[in-house]
Amino acid sequence: MDLLLIILPVFIIFFIGFIGQRLIGFDIKSISTAALYLMSPFLAFRTFYTHALTIDYFYMVLACVLLIFGLFLFVWLTARMMKSSRPQFAALMLGAAFPNSGNYGAPVVLFALGAVGFDYAVIIMVLHGLFINTFGIFFASLGGEEKASWRQSLQRVIRMPLIYAATLGILLQLVGASVPKSIMDGIGLVADASIPTVMLVLGMQLAVISRKKVAYRYVSVATIIRMVISPVIAALVVYFMPLNDLIKTVFIIQAAMPTAANTTLLALQFGTEPDLVSFTTFITTIISIFTIPFVLFFLGI
Repeated sequence: MDLLLIILPVFIIFFIGFIGQRLIGFDIKSISTAALYLMSPFLAFRTFYTHALTIDYFYMVLACVLLIFGLFLFVWLTARMMKSSRPQFAALMLGAAFPNSGNYGAPVVLFALGAVGFDYAVIIMVLHGLFINTFGIFFASLGGEEKASWRQSLQRVIRMPLIYAATLGILLQLVGASVPKSIMDGIGLVADASIPTVMLVLGMQLAVISRKKVAYRYVSVATIIRMVISPVIAALVVYFMPLNDLIKTVFIIQAAMPTAANTTLLALQFGTEPDLVSFTTFITTIISIFTIPFVLFFLGI
């Protein structure tokens, strides 16, 4: 019951966005663009500027890289066997490879492991966010309505401000530069606004989804990869890492989360099967109510 109470705020935000879209009708793409280009970079900067750099950072980055490329390979092989088109492959990648480690995973970790575990969850969340806003944008652009080339997709990745915001945060920490408190307060306000905005947009997209346009076999495959294959790969990756048990546990929990809400923003931004990606996010989120307690039990929590 306590775990459900932690999950409840996420669903409340979904519901608010859903109702708002039904009653008012917003320009979803404009709001999603603001979240991607204006808000998320401030969250990345604050996280990497305020968290002290240790050797654990290296291993967490390595673990995230191994996990994401393991999922990429699995999705690519699956898409080949399903003879997917480019948009279907891109949508499958968005739905299966990227976990909702921030808006959903971090609160679960806070409840299950406390404040220390939550600090690690935030770092992993931002690392996942970097992957979503680089590789995620690449695949979304590659499979979007504009049918971008590989070079055009890479150019769009390079233009993403989140990469530069995270890099700036690390550099300022390394050189010992002090950002005035008044500026950090402003940065914090925008950073804190990014997470609920993303969740509201997901609720809005769910309000306008057309189920008849969804290829359910792709939803099923993405769901299995995201909710089953991902935590298994994560467990194998960190088993060989010289990380403490707490970080390993946080990493596996984050990998077991449903499809990231940001993938809906990317699908909307580039026109990459947005109904398919949104419906996959919705289904994996519902299923997670049952799968997350199983993962926590497996981890001995």
